[in-house]
Amino acid sequence: MGHQDVLAVRGKTNGEAKPFGPEWKKEFLFDPAWHNLNHGSFGTYPHHIRDKLRAYQDQAESRPDQFILFDQPKLLDAAREEVAKLINAPLDTVVFVGNATDGVNTVLRNLTWAEDGNDVILSFSTVYEACGKAADYLVEYFNGKLEHRGIELTYPLEDSEIIDKFRKAVSKVQADGKRAKVCIFDVVTSRPGVVFPWIEMIKVCKELGVTSLVDGAQGIGMLPLDLTAADPDYFVSNCHKWLHVPRGCAVFYTPVRNQHVLRTTLATSHGFIPKLVQRTTPLPPSAKSAYVNSFEFVGTRDNGPYLCVKDSIAWRRDVCGGEDKIISYLWDLNKKGIKLVADALGTTYLDNSKGTMTNCAMGNVALPVWVGERGEGAKETDVVVAREDKDVVFQWMAQTLVSDYKTFLSRFFIGDRFWVRISAQIYLDLQDYEAAGKILKELCERIGKSEYLKA
Repeated sequence: MGHQDVLAVRGKTNGEAKPFGPEWKKEFLFDPAWHNLNHGSFGTYPHHIRDKLRAYQDQAESRPDQFILFDQPKLLDAAREEVAKLINAPLDTVVFVGNATDGVNTVLRNLTWAEDGNDVILSFSTVYEACGKAADYLVEYFNGKLEHRGIELTYPLEDSEIIDKFRKAVSKVQADGKRAKVCIFDVVTSRPGVVFPWIEMIKVCKELGVTSLVDGAQGIGMLPLDLTAADPDYFVSNCHKWLHVPRGCAVFYTPVRNQHVLRTTLATSHGFIPKLVQRTTPLPPSAKSAYVNSFEFVGTRDNGPYLCVKDSIAWRRDVCGGEDKIISYLWDLNKKGIKLVADALGTTYLDNSKGTMTNCAMGNVALPVWVGERGEGAKETDVVVAREDKDVVFQWMAQTLVSDYKTFLSRFFIGDRFWVRISAQIYLDLQDYEAAGKILKELCERIGKSEYLKA
């Protein structure tokens, strides 16, 4: 793929585009009363893409057989081609799956595990819970002949410290007479929402002989991706989060060298080629690779979101001004916004000395709320909740944010302190962060009055 192809997708000068901020909320389908501060969990898409999605669905219903068997594969190829340019990957390495969890499960279920029982799956303590559980399930399924080890991370951390922890974990596996088979790691972790040193991790995995399985669920549309340069063993990223594509849709990248490993999709469908028998397929003949064919049809489902990828990339380029403009706005708003919220609460936000953790569209702010006792850096006015009420408060916060404040924020703990994650987007500006600060301040005051016990 040529450099000019990548530039054509990534950037476009559009001087007529209105400045990002609250005016862009009109482009989306939000309830006017709703404050969408949690784009990172489920994403959303504009009216324009809603119309594209419904048009594809209408085509599917007008002539189901023609569309599904003959038209849809061509539309899928067009969408694959555009997203391949965006992430700078060869077309034959890129397919679509329902979400990042699908991609991670697909890899883990296809890998071959050694009969000696010495293979180890590595992940970090910040692994997305569903992906961690996928590894846990395999340990149970193989009845202990496989091991899943976690690498503990306590933020804030420098990127080099994370890499060092990974090296030490691999060394410990080897010292125990076992082998580190695969490591699952993020592009941007979910909780806390911070950039992970994923490119350096891929390099170290190659050096140490560990398969790199990159969960880029939070990735495409939020930060630049060059998969040819990064060269992971497997990579998946949700298009429905930051690329303004309908749910659920993820781009799944596998270099040619590893495609033979992925013999089946989830669920196994017509693309599977059995070794012991010969079976026909009801699908039209195709000259595409076994990898592309396998993921092109995985049972009868609505593939409309996949087809919208091309339209979303075009909308972001032609209406928003291009990927670079979007990403620049998101990063800047994220860095300024979380500082504003932290100042309003009299707390702190999460970053490292080089500021790399906030080079994304999600940021994390500490709440003046502690579990059990006040920790380091606490103020006398900070709230303390009893340990036995920790989970009650956690759930009360979520319900109250939705019911009383018409918003939602992902909550998590670092040590014994409550934190929240806030998502930047093109339809937000600093006034939205000011509103978030006021909401959170009032919410914490209500926790201090033990309202969660009265619910």
